[in-house]
Amino acid sequence: MKFKLTIILLLFVVASTLAQNKKWTLEECIAYAEENNISIAQFELDLENAKLDESDAFGNFLPDANAQISTSASTGLSFDPTTQEPVTTTILTGNGNLTSTVNLFNGMRNINRLRRAKMNALANQYRLDDLKDDIRLNVANAYLSIISNKETLVTQKAQYAATEQDLKRTAELVEAGVLPQGDLLDIEATAAGQEQQIVNTENLVLISRINLAQLLQITDYENFDVADVDLEVPPSEVMNRSPKEIFAAALAFRNDIKLAESNVELAEQDLKISKGALLPTLGAFFNYNTRYSDQERFNNITGMLERESFVDQLWLNDGISYGVQLNVPIFNRFANRNNIRRSEINIQQAQLQLEQNKLSLETDINQAYVNVINLAKAYEAAQKTLEARRLAYEYSRERYEVGLLNAFDFNQVQAQVDNAEATVVRTKYDYIFNLKVLEFYFGLPIVLN
Repeated sequence: MKFKLTIILLLFVVASTLAQNKKWTLEECIAYAEENNISIAQFELDLENAKLDESDAFGNFLPDANAQISTSASTGLSFDPTTQEPVTTTILTGNGNLTSTVNLFNGMRNINRLRRAKMNALANQYRLDDLKDDIRLNVANAYLSIISNKETLVTQKAQYAATEQDLKRTAELVEAGVLPQGDLLDIEATAAGQEQQIVNTENLVLISRINLAQLLQITDYENFDVADVDLEVPPSEVMNRSPKEIFAAALAFRNDIKLAESNVELAEQDLKISKGALLPTLGAFFNYNTRYSDQERFNNITGMLERESFVDQLWLNDGISYGVQLNVPIFNRFANRNNIRRSEINIQQAQLQLEQNKLSLETDINQAYVNVINLAKAYEAAQKTLEARRLAYEYSRERYEVGLLNAFDFNQVQAQVDNAEATVVRTKYDYIFNLKVLEFYFGLPIVLN
């Protein structure tokens, strides 16, 4: 028994350790966000409601059926419902009704409402998919922010390690009398500044991890982390396309455009429903009813007072009624006409919103395209600048070690290298994210090579 308990505890510890050491990939983060995001869950409920509205619209074509049963007692003068004769005693009566009505014609509104319900369910699906698109981009941006901060941290630690070597070398030169004591103090100040930068970047890594964890609805911030990847600038076929080609492709699949188009169709369907109120409506009804009374009646055959049984009275006193009803709208204080005009205005608003969404999409694509081109150039220039700064640093270091360059000037050269490395990391990940955005507009999935 103790051995089994030990095995169980051991497995639990191993499982907990593996869970804490899990490194999330971008694809896992996106999939998890789609399954656990609160906004997505709310939109999925909206979609479920829209499908229920579709079921309601279909049900309007079917006849309804309602049953009613009532019983009452009265004392004094009243009428027996089975004979319609006055009685002056306590009487117990019961009534039952079964009624069914069906709409035969209502200006095509039931048909148009069913079509609208189906369109609305589709629009809610586009709305949900559009939200997922936004979340994918947000997750990718937050994910790349962590990777960028981690790479910056690695660079800063490498810089600090190099500074420690310079500090050690400077201490030896000061002790040998080659350099003054002030140079050692300058190098120590540089090392302290780099330590502060490392602490700040470690905080940025933590904050960016928390931001992504919150986006994924994960509360265990401390143990949440992403997979370490050596991410290089990826080649992309999308840059072989023009902005117009990317825009044309985006119009065919972008869910925000489909949602705007669906809103136009919904507004047009609402206009048809509003116009249907001007037409007559025709309905049919059927009613079955019966009644019961506890009063005794004189039987002409037997010459005695008798009371029929409950079941017999239900058969003897039943009846049916049926018919049709035609309603013709004549004047309803301009309500129908105003509703039609409102529907026409809603169509115009939906059409304008569709055009606005297309313009915004085209603007976003053009901006992303220009950003990718400019950031590619900026990244290339930053790499060249970094290479030049590193050569200048090596040259300055040699001069510094032989006393031909003071510590202040040497620290300035080193700071320029630090800034150049930071610029390379920043432009690299800005370029990658904007490239992924442009690929996303073209219909490519968000993946990291």
